[in-house]
Amino acid sequence: MQALTRDDLYTLEAYAAARTEFRTRVMEHKRLRAVPVGPHATLYFEDRHTIQYQIQEMLRAERIFEPDGIAEELAAYNPLIPDGHNLKATLMIEYPDEAERREQLARLGGIEHRVWIEVAGQPRTFAIADEDLERSDQDKTSAVHFLRFEFDEASRGAFKGGAAVRVGIDHDAYAHAVELAEAVRETLARDFD
Repeated sequence: MQALTRDDLYTLEAYAAARTEFRTRVMEHKRLRAVPVGPHATLYFEDRHTIQYQIQEMLRAERIFEPDGIAEELAAYNPLIPDGHNLKATLMIEYPDEAERREQLARLGGIEHRVWIEVAGQPRTFAIADEDLERSDQDKTSAVHFLRFEFDEASRGAFKGGAAVRVGIDHDAYAHAVELAEAVRETLARDFD
């Protein structure tokens, strides 16, 4: 997928007019890109469309309209767009109760390195996590991590060809796995085009 440029973005004024309809389309698009892994973790697989929405929302919230500011947002978010060899996702660790969330994040250090995708007949592909900055330390982890899954040619081919795909987390304090629904697998397979 191509990186976004300034020409791909709405101006603040145009976005204000288009926001409701654009947001509705993006939320529907994201529905087949969200993969719950157990009760408290969800992978949100990113693509050009989801990242454009994130950038538009940042520009709107921060009232950024100057070329340098727009360039900074593009530089920050474009690395989250898959490049045809990988899938990219935002991992959200979700505990509604703040005290429980704090307690669990203290137990889940390093969880971002234990997230995997397994295409049937291929070895597991573990996430490369948080390439922009470290989000875990010896005391706790963050509730948000940015992940990249690099697939070899055989795994990409099998994924695109319809092989079953499982996604999981293999951490001492949180171990869950799920098989992708066919509609989700088909949606994510298009990220390899």
